[in-house]
Amino acid sequence: MTVVSNTTPLNYLILIGRVDLLSKLYGSVIIPEAVFNELTAPSTPRLVRDWIANKPSWLLIQQAPQVISAETAEVQIGEREAIELAKSVGSNYVLLDDRRARRAAKHHGVNVVGTLGILVSAADKGLTNLNDAINDLKQTNFRASHRLFESLTNPEN
Repeated sequence: MTVVSNTTPLNYLILIGRVDLLSKLYGSVIIPEAVFNELTAPSTPRLVRDWIANKPSWLLIQQAPQVISAETAEVQIGEREAIELAKSVGSNYVLLDDRRARRAAKHHGVNVVGTLGILVSAADKGLTNLNDAINDLKQTNFRASHRLFESLTNPEN
C-alpha cells in the first residue's frame, strides 16, 4: 500500500506517542520535501524535530511534482506537495487534516484519511485504545468539534 502524508497527522501522532501506528497500518509512508522541511522547522515541537532527525526506515522522503492546480493553489505548500505526490505515485491514501486540502485531494480523486481516521482504523484493528488516543489528542492543540470527539468515543450517542 502506498500512503503519502502531510505534516499534521505525523505531528499529532508523534505528540501522542502513536506514530508507529502508521507503519502498522500502511507499511511505509512517503512525505514530500516540504513536509520534511515543516517537521524540521524551529517552530515545530522539539519532540517532532527529534523524531524526524532520527526518522524510521518506514518513512520515505520524495520530491513532489511542482504542479499547482486551481484546487491546490489555496492550500499550504506541504499539503499541496502531499496531494501532488500522492497523485504522481498512485497513492492509496493521502493523510491530511485541513478541510480545504481534503477537498482539493478529493477533487483530484485521491482518497483522504485524517488523524482521527488513522486512530479509528488502528483501534478497529486492536492496535490502540481509541478513547485513550483521543484523550491524549485533546491534550494537544488538535482541533475538532466536541461533537466529533463524542461521536468517536461514544458512538451510541
